[in-house]
Amino acid sequence: MYANTKKINKLFLYWLITSLILVFFIIIVGGLTRLTNSGLSITKWELLTGILPPLNNSSWENYFDKYKQIPQFKLLNFNMSLEEFKIIFYWEYFHRMIARLLGIFFLVPLIYFYFSKRIKIEHLNICYLIFTLIVFQGLIGWFMVESGLINDVTVSHYRLSIHLFIAITIISLIFWLLRNFISNNNKKFFSLKYKYLPFQLFIFLILIQIIMGAFVSGLDAGQIYQTWPTMGENFFPNDIVISNAKDFLNFDNHSLVQFYHRNLAYVIILYSFFLASYIYKKKIFFLNKSFIIVIFFLSAQVILGIFTLIGGLNIYLASMHQITSVLLIFSALNLYYLTAK
Repeated sequence: MYANTKKINKLFLYWLITSLILVFFIIIVGGLTRLTNSGLSITKWELLTGILPPLNNSSWENYFDKYKQIPQFKLLNFNMSLEEFKIIFYWEYFHRMIARLLGIFFLVPLIYFYFSKRIKIEHLNICYLIFTLIVFQGLIGWFMVESGLINDVTVSHYRLSIHLFIAITIISLIFWLLRNFISNNNKKFFSLKYKYLPFQLFIFLILIQIIMGAFVSGLDAGQIYQTWPTMGENFFPNDIVISNAKDFLNFDNHSLVQFYHRNLAYVIILYSFFLASYIYKKKIFFLNKSFIIVIFFLSAQVILGIFTLIGGLNIYLASMHQITSVLLIFSALNLYYLTAK
């Protein structure tokens, strides 16, 4: 029995690691799909019938004709050829296929681990939550795509941010579960103890910044001001009119969204100095190495963000900017995990 339990535990570990990599890969491909404006190329959900790509010219023409009916083609891509359409089609197609693969890859082993009766129930409960979120993520993905098929040339930035937030939640849950399983612990993420609050707030700030980044991406707000450190010639963009307090919550304003994204980065940098001071004052010196890793990814993220902006939204820099945001979340979660009990 012991040997069998050891074998199942090893399978469970490999399954979690592979799931983490798959979700990470989906986030990368999803970001590139957005950056290449490919997300609206498939105008139907086609959960089962869309598994195979078009296999002949007639099928390709059918998909292309459907794409021609949406505003993105009529207003932006009206000169697009069939060969050009195939490029954006395959970005969205591969994004959906990886999502299908993740769903199957997560469900089938989960059923096996349930019947094996060898995995702790608290670990399985987290897995049930993760799978529920994966299914929900698929629904939100279509909900997001649908928003760009009728009146707009792109998807709703609100729906895009929800889609990204759920993805970050899924990968964070897998990461936390993986740390618990490797360490043979059952540490809880949520705790009302004051000593954990500085680390929780740091993670919260990063999550808010990622959401603001999704707003910038969804609105193409990075195309408005491509200068740094000022926006144009000013710290606060002069094309924003603030007549009352509600105007500060206008997240449809491209310039304001970019302003928030820039300055929240400065807030996070300042907060990291506070966190360093907190670690020093509390003499939590075993966190030093993990905190250095956090600072490395935070610095890389800021630098990539600046060069993405002033470089004219280079697709490779923008993709690296998104990848680094996930690595920053991992490093911040790991820092918090080491303090949690």
